[in-house]
Amino acid sequence: MVAGLALIVGSAAALVAADNAEAQTKQSVTEKSLYERLGGVFAIAAVVDHFSDAVVKNPIVGQKSKNPQLREWHTKDLERLPGLKFMRTLWVCDISGGPFKFSATKPGTTPLGLEDAHRDLRISPSEFDEVAAELGRTLDFFKIPKREKAEVLAAFAAHKNEVTAGYKRG
Repeated sequence: MVAGLALIVGSAAALVAADNAEAQTKQSVTEKSLYERLGGVFAIAAVVDHFSDAVVKNPIVGQKSKNPQLREWHTKDLERLPGLKFMRTLWVCDISGGPFKFSATKPGTTPLGLEDAHRDLRISPSEFDEVAAELGRTLDFFKIPKREKAEVLAAFAAHKNEVTAGYKRG
């Protein structure tokens, strides 16, 4: 009888585990991508547009930056800003699981590599952090939920070493 109960309890536990696994599989299959949770290309483009304009005006990394390369880019090369917004939108769409694919104009070591595009700007780690803070403020402006904001900022932060690869200390 004890052996029979053990068999029944063991079988019940296996069924519960199988049901839990099936439920988790269904949840992961039905969970939307970050791209979808952000609202797709139009919502991402609106965020990128706002963010890009805010970076230009940011006193640390924009037109009044102490970094001469960033200051010059944000004053003398602004005719390139619409294209940069487009590329940033593609990049976010790509890293967030959307259907649009980013191709670097200056390919780096990874498909979404950014080091060669940013190398000449000599972006310091603290300047990168300020751009990330500006992105965070933009996500707050658009009332992006906490989970999605954290995922976007984590994806951005994952490329810090690439973006700051051209920075040379002192």
